[in-house]
Amino acid sequence: MSYPPPPGQDPNNPYAQQPPQPYGQQPPQQPQQPYGYPQQPAQPGGQPAYGYPQQPPQGGIPGQPAYGYPQQAAYGYNPGMQPAYANWLYRVGATLLDGLIVGAPYGILAAIGAGIGPETAAGVIFALLGFLALIGLGLWMIYQEGTTGQTPGKKIVGTRLLGEATGQPIGFGMAFARRLAHILDSLPCYLGWLWPLWDDKKQTFADKICSTVVVRSQ
Repeated sequence: MSYPPPPGQDPNNPYAQQPPQPYGQQPPQQPQQPYGYPQQPAQPGGQPAYGYPQQPPQGGIPGQPAYGYPQQAAYGYNPGMQPAYANWLYRVGATLLDGLIVGAPYGILAAIGAGIGPETAAGVIFALLGFLALIGLGLWMIYQEGTTGQTPGKKIVGTRLLGEATGQPIGFGMAFARRLAHILDSLPCYLGWLWPLWDDKKQTFADKICSTVVVRSQ
């Protein structure tokens, strides 16, 4: 003969699994997580569960400087430090190499035109092609010098033209203005071209006017 289970012990009654509580008291509850606290438990090994918000590492994103960290100037030249200025021989060597690169196509085409005959149509065409090659290569040189700081001659000898205040390439417009300013280097008996021999920053007159320096590239 079976007897009904006492109150609170009926296994078929889900609401009677807990013993009766005194009047006015609530059954114990699980502690609540603070608002906004991630609900995902950590996975074995200390790794956060999928979707768990990751905290950025101290100091910012790995491989990149933290926000507000002072950036170094490009090409190894820091305007706040003493750069390695290119001496006069490096500058002369780069100028001679650039002149050869620009002048050789012009000289070859002009010589062909002269050999054919300057009074003939073919001779005039070759002379015109030589002149266009001279202008085109000259502008290309200025563009390379303004955007990268290096012409082919400067790249060969290991020098670079940069802004004195920024340590960055000066751009095509300023590079073109600097080429025009070289006229002042030639006027007083080419004194401006020789000025880097004794100048502290190895600058020509054009460099001083345009606030540029020629430094050794790394």
